[in-house]
Amino acid sequence: MPPSALDQLSRLNITYPMLFKLTNKNSDRMTHCGVLEFVADEGICYLPHWMMQNLLLEEGGLVQVESVNLQVATYSKFQPQSPDFLDITNPKAVLENALRNFACLTTGDVIAINYNEKIYELRVMETKPDKAVSIIECDMNVDFDAPLGYKEPERQVQHEESTEGEADHSGYAGELGFR
Repeated sequence: MPPSALDQLSRLNITYPMLFKLTNKNSDRMTHCGVLEFVADEGICYLPHWMMQNLLLEEGGLVQVESVNLQVATYSKFQPQSPDFLDITNPKAVLENALRNFACLTTGDVIAINYNEKIYELRVMETKPDKAVSIIECDMNVDFDAPLGYKEPERQVQHEESTEGEADHSGYAGELGFR
């Protein structure tokens, strides 16, 4: 955002952290964000590509910016947009680390995180206590839906016929608590 935006916001005595609702009135899409710095040219806001995609916004397009106060997040649920996300050893830790670069989350948005030189996209399926929440210095529970396009591996059941002299022990596994 431009320095003039900071001047105007300072005069209005807005609350911190500075959080904003961005709306593309042409597509009736909105999201929420923080601001990294106030150094853009007058009339310009720099947005990450994934945020522009959420807003259905083209480069140079108009976006309405308004200051908002958001409740602090207690819970969020994400759906990876590719099964590749399952290749990550500890996806929850990777996501929690990546979310340190975000100020807020909006239900329905697709966010992009970078891990091991690969971009992973995750849809924000749910946030609590509201549809848009602040995630700055919060203790938030994180959950995952199955990735888009994920198919549960089919369990292969092997049926071996017992030969004479061998006992059939197939019933024991259930009795012992194994499955």
